[in-house]
Amino acid sequence: MKSIFIAYDQAYNMEIADALEQLGCRGFTMWQDIAGRGGYTGEPHLGNHAWPTMNNAILAFVPDEKVDDILAQLRAKDEETPDLGIRAFVWNVEKSY
Repeated sequence: MKSIFIAYDQAYNMEIADALEQLGCRGFTMWQDIAGRGGYTGEPHLGNHAWPTMNNAILAFVPDEKVDDILAQLRAKDEETPDLGIRAFVWNVEKSY
């Protein structure tokens, strides 16, 4: 099992959760209105007068075999709208109940 942390521009709204569900990954935890700035490109999302947009984030726990498909779909979405921004990070999950 893997965990995937996905940070993305709030303009995507539920598109990211919908993409996970289409790939058979129903469960997730979502945070809304979080601040951040990408490490390479894109504008900051700080919720202030200079940078008014914000990010959302999702943490999902998925079977190992789903990770590549999820990352491919997120990358495709990011390439379609690079100014918005999506980043995903994958960690091993050692135990759960």
